[in-house]
Amino acid sequence: MNRDKLIDQVKNEYARIASSESRQHSCQTTTDITPEAYYEDLLSKAISEINNGTFDNFKSGEEVVTAIANDKSWLSGWK
Repeated sequence: MNRDKLIDQVKNEYARIASSESRQHSCQTTTDITPEAYYEDLLSKAISEINNGTFDNFKSGEEVVTAIANDKSWLSGWK
């Protein structure tokens, strides 16, 4: 898949997830980090990995987001 198209799809997926969790977060604030900040961090790392070719065999942004959700080792330097 084209990397730019994959990046756009990943951006849309994380925006959708962050928006959904932001609504829930306002009712149950238990951490210092907002959902937007968390997913923005994930997004920037995912974009870096896409540009490095890590996800070249993936068919959609949803696949990338799911893979990262299940295993953060896809992201270099994830703590």
